[in-house]
Amino acid sequence: MINLQQCYMFEHLNEEQLKKLGSFANTKHYTKGSIVFYEGEMPTSLMILVDGMLKIYKTDKKNNEIILHMFKPTSMIAEMAILEGVAFPASGAFETDGILVTIDMEMFKKEFLTDPDIALIFFKSLSKKIKYLENVIALNIVLDATSRLAKFLYDHAENKTEIKHYQLAEHLHMTPETLSRTFKKLVTLGLLDKNSHGYFIKNKEGLRVLFKQ
Repeated sequence: MINLQQCYMFEHLNEEQLKKLGSFANTKHYTKGSIVFYEGEMPTSLMILVDGMLKIYKTDKKNNEIILHMFKPTSMIAEMAILEGVAFPASGAFETDGILVTIDMEMFKKEFLTDPDIALIFFKSLSKKIKYLENVIALNIVLDATSRLAKFLYDHAENKTEIKHYQLAEHLHMTPETLSRTFKKLVTLGLLDKNSHGYFIKNKEGLRVLFKQ
């Protein structure tokens, strides 16, 4: 069982409270590619991602995945659907091996949701997701493919975490072919360079100009 006090939303709980919470919490291990839930299913447990990367996605009429968000630890998953008692608005699957802590929601509401500190954490988590959704909408309506890639590279310039080509294409809502052409365009513009290890930024402020116009 994961030490629940390591989860930021429970770090203020005392030993007795943690023991009570642990009595209706479970740890579930998943392998890469495992489906956690499908769009339209009804949630029964509060889910906390404590290890791995979980993608939230929808599927269009052509069976193409549209990535809405990639969650990293430690994150609450789909808490709006759980709190409201409505069906999951999208599907969730692991991009890597991972671990979820699942907590019986009825017991959690009864024993802990009246705690002001925990309630505030829920509100903050929901606020972050709303802001992220606003950014996704703006990114895909206002910006073209070149501007989207430029913004992603600018925002993640200091992040050394590698992301696979197809994952980046999904994240930016474009085909891998369009992504390849866009990378080449940024190289031609002198904003990126390429070596045996991949692309790297030559002109960060030049990238910024592309999505701030």
